[in-house]
Amino acid sequence: MALLRYAAQNSSSSNTTSSPCRYHVFLSFRGKDTRKNFSDHLYTALVNARFRTFRDEDELERGEGINPGIERAIRQSRSSVIVFSKDFASSNWCLDEVVMILERKRVFSDHIVLPVFYDVNPSQVRKQTGSFAKAPKDEVKEQGERMEGSTKPGC
Repeated sequence: MALLRYAAQNSSSSNTTSSPCRYHVFLSFRGKDTRKNFSDHLYTALVNARFRTFRDEDELERGEGINPGIERAIRQSRSSVIVFSKDFASSNWCLDEVVMILERKRVFSDHIVLPVFYDVNPSQVRKQTGSFAKAPKDEVKEQGERMEGSTKPGC
C-alpha cells in the first residue's frame, strides 16, 4: 500500500502541470481464478483506502479481443497491480493486459507495476514453467509488436 500511496501522492501533485490520472490503480487478474475471492478483497481494500481503482466487471466471451476501454484505463492509471494466478497465462486477454501495462511502463517510466503471486511461485512466472509454460507466446509477441508503435500519452 505504501507504493500505491506514493503513486497517489505523485498523481495529485502533478495535477497542476497536466491532466490528472483517472485511476490510481489498474487491477489485472484472471477472473476465473480470483474474482470471487482474492481480487475482490483486494479491490475492496483499495477502494476503502480511497484509491480510485479500475477493475473489469465484464466477463469476456472466449476469443474476444481486448476492449479499447481496458487499454484506455491502463493509460489513465498511475499504477498497475497484476495478480498472477494458476490459470492467468492461459488467458490471451490477461496476457494482452500485461503487454499493455509493460508498454505503459516502458513509455512512461513513472508508472508503478506491482506483481502479486496468488497460489503460484514467482519463479514459475519468471522462468515460464508450470502453467506459465503453456502461455501462447506467439500471441503475446504479436501483441507487443502492435503496441510498439503506440506512444499515446498517459497521465
